[in-house]
Amino acid sequence: MKKLFFIAAAFATLSAFTILSATWKNDPAHSQLTFTVTHLGVSDVTGTFNDFSVTVESAKPDFSDAVFILSAKTASINTRVEMRDNHLKSPDFFDVEKYPTLDFKSTGLQRAGKNKFKLSGNLTLHGVTRPVTLDLEYRGTTENPMSKKATAGFQLTGTIKRSDFAIGTKFPDQMVSDVVRIKADGEFTQQ
Repeated sequence: MKKLFFIAAAFATLSAFTILSATWKNDPAHSQLTFTVTHLGVSDVTGTFNDFSVTVESAKPDFSDAVFILSAKTASINTRVEMRDNHLKSPDFFDVEKYPTLDFKSTGLQRAGKNKFKLSGNLTLHGVTRPVTLDLEYRGTTENPMSKKATAGFQLTGTIKRSDFAIGTKFPDQMVSDVVRIKADGEFTQQ
């Protein structure tokens, strides 16, 4: 009986460790990281970072304790206009040679409704690290019929100011809005 108890305890400990170390990675084919600025105060221009990865660590099935870590290659910026993309990669904006990645690591998650959270963290962009808070929606978990793996969905929205990160300082708000709208959608597979 004692042996059975120890085996059960060991299994419970192993299960708890597995739950505590649940890691999820984004599926690049079903994830996107976009930004939108207003040009000349009259039209929106949207772009993406095409090369990025996100890891989520969570022990709870509702992700209320999740930690998000994102890294994106700034040279992967794409606004569908090559000349504009090259300008955005230059020292006038992202300076991708000097600052090849933008990075985010969450520092807190606060409930803001059913499946909704305020996600706080440190964003490093253009060599500047600042705290930001964004809106996060957990869109559920399902089994992917192709891979048969658990797949979770999240949508992140919010705004940052490019002036906070010294991006495009030569270009006034009337030309390119200081406020940058962020939207990220992702599917995450449990590892």
